[in-house]
Amino acid sequence: MSSSKIFIVEDDAMYGRILSYHLSQNPDNQIEMFVSGKDCISNMYQKPDIITLDYSLPDLSGFEVLNKIKKVAPDTPVIIISGQEDISTAVELLKAGAYDYIVKNDDAKSRLWNTIKNVQEHLKLRKEVQSLRAEVVQKYEFSNIIKGNSAAIKRVFKLMDKAIQTNITVSITGETGTGKEVVAKAVHFNSGRRKQPFIVVNVSAIPEELIESEMFGHEKGSFTGANARRIGKFEEANGGTLFLDEIGEMSMNMQSKLLRVLQEKELTRVGGNGLVKIDCRIIIATHRNLQEEVKKGNFREDLYYRLLGLPIELPPLRDRGNDRIILAKYFMEQFCKENGIEMMALTKKASKKLIDYPFPGNVRELKAIIELASVMANGGIIDEEDITFHSNSSSYLDILDNEYTLQEINNRIIRSYLDRYNGNIVKVAKKLDIGKSTIYRLKKNGGV
Repeated sequence: MSSSKIFIVEDDAMYGRILSYHLSQNPDNQIEMFVSGKDCISNMYQKPDIITLDYSLPDLSGFEVLNKIKKVAPDTPVIIISGQEDISTAVELLKAGAYDYIVKNDDAKSRLWNTIKNVQEHLKLRKEVQSLRAEVVQKYEFSNIIKGNSAAIKRVFKLMDKAIQTNITVSITGETGTGKEVVAKAVHFNSGRRKQPFIVVNVSAIPEELIESEMFGHEKGSFTGANARRIGKFEEANGGTLFLDEIGEMSMNMQSKLLRVLQEKELTRVGGNGLVKIDCRIIIATHRNLQEEVKKGNFREDLYYRLLGLPIELPPLRDRGNDRIILAKYFMEQFCKENGIEMMALTKKASKKLIDYPFPGNVRELKAIIELASVMANGGIIDEEDITFHSNSSSYLDILDNEYTLQEINNRIIRSYLDRYNGNIVKVAKKLDIGKSTIYRLKKNGGV
């Protein structure tokens, strides 16, 4: 049995000493006795872990003492000990927040011992959960999960700081691999909802015929295979945050149902009739331009404005300048620690190779490249030949398949040539018949 500070509130001195002696069989327990409810209340500053409370006290009733305790320490377990075997009184006290109701009889001591043991196990688990949550919160501090000091990423930090101050809906956009889920987690675990659930739904990964049940839950027998009631993601996230990833892939039919739930803050499970109230923060993410999807008729305009909230656009890695090196070193250190190998270093040529590459797969691609390079390297040094790029340059020169500005097309062409000629600016300038200063200027501004 774990150690605890236990208050015994009992006006019968003899019975109080019996309880004290019994609970003191665990030498780690710290017992303090009080003969009145007022004495107990005035000593709540000591923060007891458990209180045993006599129902019949000379100054206050058991209900009055229980209510006063719950006002100053709502989470402190209170065990009522009474000489009356009154079921209705016991039920009322339990409804008022008592942990248990024990009648003073021959079994009282053993029952109290077992009840306190159960309380202590529960408190131990609660402390472990609180400790783990504290670790999670620390883990998701902005600077711990998003590495970089470029102007582009500093703008993201400022928006994230705004997001954690309220429960406003957050919409995160950016290319695949830029870290949208990481940002969503950071916002949640630094917000006032940090102690509540963070639930993720990848809309694109759920078949159309199952998404309503996945989101809103279903009742037993509502369809073939529904053998039991199932709680949906909205209910799982109650009090916390629901992260809807790739929201742009949601069908129009499901968009209508989602809009209603967001407007009414209540839902009906599939096959059910009852309304379920919900309270969860919404964070969405997409690699699509939802405004363009609205114009094309693929996304509801009213839902778009309902979800827009505070927009955070994540910059592609190619626009983050020296962040590529900061991230590369971070991934390298993490990989070495996790695999028990010696720490490595990047040579200047390796760093230059990383800076000159456009990273169409963004941060996710950089991580994979660095982990492979860490395996291929010799002597604790990652050199340029250890860094292998798997992307085909044509995969990101999709000019005809997407709508880009003329400047974006120019930048993509220059990036492609820099990749093809290993970052040789003189050769690229000659091949494209442009001035070297144009390329230098674009590199300085993060354009290539």
